[in-house]
Amino acid sequence: MSKKYEKRVNELIRMHLTDLLERELNDPRVTGAQVTISDVEITPDVRQAKVFYSLIGDEAQKAEVARGLESAAGWLSRELGKRLRTRHTPQLTFEFDESFERGDRLSRLLDELRGDEETKAA
Repeated sequence: MSKKYEKRVNELIRMHLTDLLERELNDPRVTGAQVTISDVEITPDVRQAKVFYSLIGDEAQKAEVARGLESAAGWLSRELGKRLRTRHTPQLTFEFDESFERGDRLSRLLDELRGDEETKAA
């Protein structure tokens, strides 16, 4: 499979999953949180898709969302199959994407450093 096709299918899956989570999923564990699908990686045979998601919340909320997404994976895959025009509908696995939290933490550390430098200069 070409990289161009892979990128296009990844983006299509991401867009459809975002739409399904926002409009059609009825699981309160997921709909109550602001879940963002950050990236999708499919295998070359389009049979597996690793879905990366992020949310802002505590560990308990992250665990609830993980259980909700795991529970809804079959339904989401079936609904995705209705929307995609691929030979195979990918089996979805969800992984929490920590990059947003790391970026937020680094941003706060940089802000603290700037604040320390400003107080030293004054």
